[in-house]
Amino acid sequence: QVQLEESGGGLVQAGGSLRLSCAASGSIFSPNAMGWYRRDPGSQRDMVAVATITSGGMTNYADSVKGRFTISRDNAKNTVYLQMNSLKPEDTAVYYCNVEQVVDTTLYDYWGQGTQVTVSS
Repeated sequence: QVQLEESGGGLVQAGGSLRLSCAASGSIFSPNAMGWYRRDPGSQRDMVAVATITSGGMTNYADSVKGRFTISRDNAKNTVYLQMNSLKPEDTAVYYCNVEQVVDTTLYDYWGQGTQVTVSS
């Protein structure tokens, strides 16, 4: 079993910054990727940023956050961070941490409980 503990959400004014953290614990062996997704009311969950741990450690960002958000990870702590700068009201959403790993050829996806980010105008 894998547990993901998220922290760092909250209320911030437009133009401000927040930093999200997600610590993975439990049966974490060798994750392929760690990332962040978000969902605002009435919409689907969309990718925000993903950091692959295999394949050379690439990062991928949604176009809407490029240049403003930075994903980073601490592999030794199985922790992934999302630094969010220049926040906009449209960034308001529930943010979810995701960890992907393969165990015995089976791909597993794990999700955090979500943390609310609210950006006021």
